[in-house]
Amino acid sequence: MLIDTHCHLDAAEFAADRDQVAARARAAGVEAMVVPAVERANFADVLDCCEHFPGCHAALGIHPMFVARARPEDLALLRVAVAQHHPVAIGEIGLDFFVPDFDAQGQLFYFSEQLKIARDFDLPVLLHIRRAQDQVLKQLRRIRVKGGIAHAFNGSRQQADEFIKLGFKLGFGGAMTYPRATRLRELAATLPLEAIVLETDAPDIPPVFAARERNSPEYLPRIAQILADLRGTSFEAVARATSANARAVLGALA
Repeated sequence: MLIDTHCHLDAAEFAADRDQVAARARAAGVEAMVVPAVERANFADVLDCCEHFPGCHAALGIHPMFVARARPEDLALLRVAVAQHHPVAIGEIGLDFFVPDFDAQGQLFYFSEQLKIARDFDLPVLLHIRRAQDQVLKQLRRIRVKGGIAHAFNGSRQQADEFIKLGFKLGFGGAMTYPRATRLRELAATLPLEAIVLETDAPDIPPVFAARERNSPEYLPRIAQILADLRGTSFEAVARATSANARAVLGALA
């Protein structure tokens, strides 16, 4: 059985067939999904989704690409929601220095404040780190949390090792399936297997075999097989290890 550690099952793209998507994923062997929030406005949707579908687990947080819509009082509401609903992690949080006209100061404020919430509740974090690995690492060294997952990891081996030292697993998904992603595939093949977790980020980052489609958690077994092929090991070994890794870093899954 597999664990999708990052799947936006609450997203509008699944509004028409969410029940069928969840059922197909379950039938394909995806036993659990972590559904991260992106802003205060979708906390309720994430919680409702996870209450409705067996094996779904909520994470709550404010995504760096949504900080323009955030207000400082949202952080107090996040604390209340965490205390009431006991999510498996704080997330999706982090930094994104890829988008045009990014607000670095605003992103850093909400990221650091959410790291403090994770620290105060002794929760792991789900990290968004696009074009910002070193800056994220700097904040993690400043505000220590119990670890978590560096979602959609696409950094260097040195950066990977630094995240691992801080207690993080590295999320691999659809991007790894593209043959031209040579550096990422090399990391997937050579990093310690105990450092890797699987994810889809559905409906985003579709794998190569569904490149023009909406991504879906039901694709996770095929992503796992590609990881197994890259590492020269069996699907069963990858499924067993990555699921154990997810449970280890997201203790509430256990």
